[in-house]
Amino acid sequence: MAIYTPIIGHNTLYEYSSSPLNLDKNHLIIKKTNVMTTKEVADKLISLCREGKWQQAHEDLYAENAVSIEPEGTPWPKAEGMDAIRKKGEQWQNMVEEFHGNEVSEPVISKDYFAVRMMSDTTMKGMGRMQLDEISIYQVKDGKIVKEQFIYTPPPQP
Repeated sequence: MAIYTPIIGHNTLYEYSSSPLNLDKNHLIIKKTNVMTTKEVADKLISLCREGKWQQAHEDLYAENAVSIEPEGTPWPKAEGMDAIRKKGEQWQNMVEEFHGNEVSEPVISKDYFAVRMMSDTTMKGMGRMQLDEISIYQVKDGKIVKEQFIYTPPPQP
């Protein structure tokens, strides 16, 4: 079992675990693990989103226990855990008839959060072409996104 200890003010985690050689219960192996800062996570997410690499963003940047929150009135108001978030992404992709493009703003960053404006131009199956304009807020912990919340007016459902 590993215990991760963040060092306040640094983007480093130290992993403490029992020696695999079981030399002595008092000896610990220390493994230094660099973690991304909130700004680094934001910059990477924005880059991947601008390239349309949504699945890679999920795999590279999200914690396994991440939570995703959409507005009430959408098919998926809340997804908990990466399995649920991946399923939500697949369902969204299955609703898209044609993707015409997107824009992602530069981030506004605080210590553990960042926000971006995302705009997309998409033709949805049975709903026609629409422009979605949203504010996306992300919480980062230990170099991973642990929560995302999307704020927008949902389109009418068919």
